[in-house]
Amino acid sequence: MTKPERAPASFRVEVDEQPIKRRAVFSSDVQNLGSWHAVSVDAATALSSRRRRKVDDDSLRLIDDLTNRPLDPLFSDARLTQQKQRSKFSVWSTRIIVFIICIAVGFLGIVFVRQLNTDPRKQVRASLISELEAQNASLDKATTEVTDLHTKVARLSDSMPNAGPDSTLTQDEMANGALAVKGPGIVVTLADPVASRTANGNGPRENSTNHIRVVTDSDLQNIVNLLWRAGAEAISINGYRLGVSTSVRTAGQTILIGVNQVASPYKIEAIGNHKNLSQAMNNESQPDLYRTLNAAGINPQVSRSYSLRLAAAQTASVVHAKRSK
Repeated sequence: MTKPERAPASFRVEVDEQPIKRRAVFSSDVQNLGSWHAVSVDAATALSSRRRRKVDDDSLRLIDDLTNRPLDPLFSDARLTQQKQRSKFSVWSTRIIVFIICIAVGFLGIVFVRQLNTDPRKQVRASLISELEAQNASLDKATTEVTDLHTKVARLSDSMPNAGPDSTLTQDEMANGALAVKGPGIVVTLADPVASRTANGNGPRENSTNHIRVVTDSDLQNIVNLLWRAGAEAISINGYRLGVSTSVRTAGQTILIGVNQVASPYKIEAIGNHKNLSQAMNNESQPDLYRTLNAAGINPQVSRSYSLRLAAAQTASVVHAKRSK
């Protein structure tokens, strides 16, 4: 006859130390346990003694925990407090709400990214460009009307019976650019170096900055002064005649002839003795100028022409100046 196994020892739990939640064999929470079984006192003692031999070694203790107790005791206890199975309405309502929230977050993300990629300065810049183009068109129209009126006034003056052509006035108007002129001369062409139009930008650069050396307003002014000094009678840059009040200057990154924007290549037309003008602008007469421009990749081209036609320059209205007696 075998000896019956002795039940595990029990002890009374004090009132203050009683657990808040209790596990019962016949309760529904016990089904959530990962493992549950009862062992005899001898087996528990043997298991405890066997594990006690490994306690001193941390690495063996870790292996023992991973092998025999993969789940944390707190996690096992937490499973006992799981709620009852949720209804389908609750599950699907939660899914729909989460889906709507995901769509809203995605939509707001798209709007935010588009807002970051949109540069508000582009709209301002485009508005200013369109306004400037409209102002330039209005100015060109007004200039054309003024030129036509000057032409009509000159024609009517010539048609008067007692008034013959005034050669002095005509010479003065041609000299100050108020009349369109034609005649022989030369054409000087300047263009920015090819490096300024390439992606890598390898080319001569300015000494003070890292920018590529291009044709500047100072280069145009220098050439215009040389042409005036050589006897040029009328000069235009890219079709814009230089008058007594016409300036050649830079505004930002743009060269302006008066108020008109010009860009490379720059075509400088000068009416005069084409032999003297071409000689004054060749490499032998201006070695320093050519050496400086060639070092930057700018190669001036000078060609003679037997017939150049230059339009009248834009004249400003005289308001404050008066004839001196």
